[in-house]
Amino acid sequence: MTAASASPETGTPPVQTGFVGLGVMGAPMAGHILGALPDGAQLHVTARRAASAADLVARGAVWHEDARSVAAASDVVVLMVPDLPDVRTLLDGPDGLLAGVSTPTLVVVCSTVSPGGVRALDVEVRERTGGLARLVDAPVSGGEEGAREGRLSIMVGGDEEDARVVRDVLAPTGTAVHLGPLGAGQIAKACNQMIVAATVVALGEASVLAERAGLDVAALLDLLGGGFAGSRILEVKKKRFVEHDHSPSGAARFMVKDLTFATDEAVRTGTVTPQLDTLRTVFTELTDAGLGDQDTAVVQAFIEAGTRRPEN
Repeated sequence: MTAASASPETGTPPVQTGFVGLGVMGAPMAGHILGALPDGAQLHVTARRAASAADLVARGAVWHEDARSVAAASDVVVLMVPDLPDVRTLLDGPDGLLAGVSTPTLVVVCSTVSPGGVRALDVEVRERTGGLARLVDAPVSGGEEGAREGRLSIMVGGDEEDARVVRDVLAPTGTAVHLGPLGAGQIAKACNQMIVAATVVALGEASVLAERAGLDVAALLDLLGGGFAGSRILEVKKKRFVEHDHSPSGAARFMVKDLTFATDEAVRTGTVTPQLDTLRTVFTELTDAGLGDQDTAVVQAFIEAGTRRPEN
């Protein structure tokens, strides 16, 4: 069965679907896809540590020792790894994904990467496989909570027919929307990260200011959630700001690369971005300060560490 045979009426993934990258986002995504497969369909997985795939395998996923064998068994392979170098690592080498491509294969890049980088990689992949493999970009937003709940927003870029197939594959993980040609998903994700970063920084500043002024931060954030300041970020992160919980989830340091991609696109399109420039500075500085491996809510601690002379 080829990728093109996925059914738009049923919304079910192709019979042979691969998934590589079983971290905090990838594992629940793969679980939702596995749970939606029709009888007789299979999900093919691999990971650096077999333990990462143990739950999926126990539920019926097929374990493979390397990306090459996943590709050989799959029509569509979803990659959920941090950045383009990680994608290249999975593609290259004798055990890499491209070595296993012998039939038409869609490679779905759910990572947040450079729009130009994913376009260039697609050209390379097509050349190396004689046109058998091609890329679709489908970065996601919604964080760990969204991945667990199957409520991700998925931004798809690519050929219209390929995008339709990918929407069917990823439908169990959230809402997938085709936004344009290859790279469009990454541009959308860059815009998303601009808004997320701005909201997180605003919440960090507001929580520090309110606490130092003697307000009940929990009551304040609950109240603000019902007004114009309400957002999904506030809903998900408010407990972290109240409890000063910056334990790792979505690493803050990844914002540096994400916002850099947004800056590159702003330069390309001649867009002035005064807020984006400030946000890049904040996340770069907090990463340089050793806070980058914590949740993005660690911006609260970064702001607390700053000083300003109180006015008399």
